[in-house]
Amino acid sequence: MLNLTRPEGTQPGDLHLSRRGAVSMFFAGYALAAVGADAKPITTPADNLTIDEVLIPNGADKPLPAYVARPTAKGRHATIIVVNEIFGIHDYIKDICRRLARLGYVAVAPDFFYRSGVNLPALTDFTEIRKVVGQASTDQVDGDVRATTAWVKTTPFASTQKIGITGFCWGGAVVWRSAMVNPDIKAGVAWYGQLKPLIARAAELKAPVLGLYGALDQGIPQTDVTAMVGALKASGKRGSDIHVFADAQHGFHADYRPSYNEADAKLGWAMMLAHFKANGVV
Repeated sequence: MLNLTRPEGTQPGDLHLSRRGAVSMFFAGYALAAVGADAKPITTPADNLTIDEVLIPNGADKPLPAYVARPTAKGRHATIIVVNEIFGIHDYIKDICRRLARLGYVAVAPDFFYRSGVNLPALTDFTEIRKVVGQASTDQVDGDVRATTAWVKTTPFASTQKIGITGFCWGGAVVWRSAMVNPDIKAGVAWYGQLKPLIARAAELKAPVLGLYGALDQGIPQTDVTAMVGALKASGKRGSDIHVFADAQHGFHADYRPSYNEADAKLGWAMMLAHFKANGVV
């Protein structure tokens, strides 16, 4: 990390590492534990976008690193927080941010696992990966999301009232929780996140969440999906729902993995954008 010191305190520009010529904080390439040998992932160009790597104050000794992609056009734009899978910040997550930025969003992907000091996408042993992920407690992660939304509202390029969140796998559960505990979040889209610990908390949702799940997912039982749908209805959360793709596996949006399902990924993406638009995050 850079040692950022000024007599008058850290200035906003100091936190934009890419503008200071620093080496990238994030892994170059796709998560080695999951990338398919024949993968042909989508690559979104960065031309006409502003790409930054920033440090977000979060109360920790070392602030929260984040990858940011946004339009170059002046003005305040709606923001989507992008929450990674268990593999951390790698090229798939960065590309998601660029895709959203090309649609006019500010996209922010915080590195929730940075405290471990491990280059997570470079690991190939799932046991080691899970050890790192397990170190990130629920309270810590929810606090990092709050720090991110607070930072977003201080920037000159983001709307303070239009903040959404989307997340994949591990990040899907973060989406559900954030919509429960973070009042800055106006809408969320969860891609195949674990539901079991959250079903009993459905009534806590303060922002509408759209869940996108695969019927062939071996890690998330359809009984959990059915239970969450029932809990949403019972608690009157009419803006929240779950769509199940009949022929999709876990990770069906991840275009660098063998589980990728192009048709369902495209449909899910369109549904995500429609959900954000319907709830004013646009």
